[in-house]
Amino acid sequence: MAYVRNAWYVAAWNCDLEVCKPLALCILGESLVIYRTPSGKLVALEDRCVHRFAPLSLGRCEGERLRCMYHGMLYDPDGRVVEIPGENRIPARARVRSYPIVERHDWIWVWMGDAVRADASSIPPAVGLSDPDWVLGHGQMDYAAEARLICDNLCDFSHLSYVHAQSFGASETWAKSRPHVTALDRGVRFERWIVGEPRMRARGEGTADVWSAYEFWIPGILLMSSAAYPPGTAAACQQQAPPATLAGEGMTFTSQAVTPLTDQTARYFFSWGPRRGHGDEALRDVLMEIANRAFTEDRIMIEAQQRVINNTAPRKVLPTSADMGVTLYNRLVESLAAGERAGPDERAATAEVPA
Repeated sequence: MAYVRNAWYVAAWNCDLEVCKPLALCILGESLVIYRTPSGKLVALEDRCVHRFAPLSLGRCEGERLRCMYHGMLYDPDGRVVEIPGENRIPARARVRSYPIVERHDWIWVWMGDAVRADASSIPPAVGLSDPDWVLGHGQMDYAAEARLICDNLCDFSHLSYVHAQSFGASETWAKSRPHVTALDRGVRFERWIVGEPRMRARGEGTADVWSAYEFWIPGILLMSSAAYPPGTAAACQQQAPPATLAGEGMTFTSQAVTPLTDQTARYFFSWGPRRGHGDEALRDVLMEIANRAFTEDRIMIEAQQRVINNTAPRKVLPTSADMGVTLYNRLVESLAAGERAGPDERAATAEVPA
């Protein structure tokens, strides 16, 4: 499946990028090096010296610049070579691609498409680790699987009843009920009540009506809030969203991001924790223990799914009504990716076709 290139991809947690310490990574099959200068500026460059193709991620930061430590070419933050040891003339083509890069919500985001179209206002509204209203833990894990399979998983929570019966303690209601799904310009929104759900061990005994709402944004960003309410609340709200004046308990938020590394590898970033006043660092740590167990369960299942796909002849999936969000999201990705591949005339013609 194609991926949208004109989008902001999560490259790293900002706490993992030290000043003047180049970091190598791969997004959408492209090798990048990112670094933070002494002034705090972020730089993202193609990880390939123009001379002999040595990785710039093995280079040395010199102020705002990066020097290749194979034969010494020195690069400006915009990717231009500004010094070649022993040479007086620098060819105009002596440069590598630079990528728009932004630090927001305690993530470092890289724009993989047309740099002219990069707009930081289009970054999804995640909740960062430093947000004072939340007590969040964080982590990440790598998958030996295509990113698309992880995105499909996050757009269909019916799997919670089976994959996460032990970690999250999810009941079969997750599999038997269906969320309200709404298409957005660059994503999909999911809302649902789970009635009479057993409380997770981190939240005490008994049952509750659980409200959860999340948005899944291009290119693979999940932003979800949830809270528990006394039994009967879902019925009192007529299965609609609880009013803001109705105080729930155990309110939590999770920001998650899926970044395609190569055709069949991906990196999964996640944070989770309670709203301040609904829990503390101790609860955060318990929730992160649960999250790491649950997300490992996901990884085991999805990597096994990838192996089956690789080892069998191509077949069409058999969709169910639970796949509505998956279908909407994948159609959005395909539409945006097709628009990027089309030439200007084709895009203009497509734009003129009535919806």
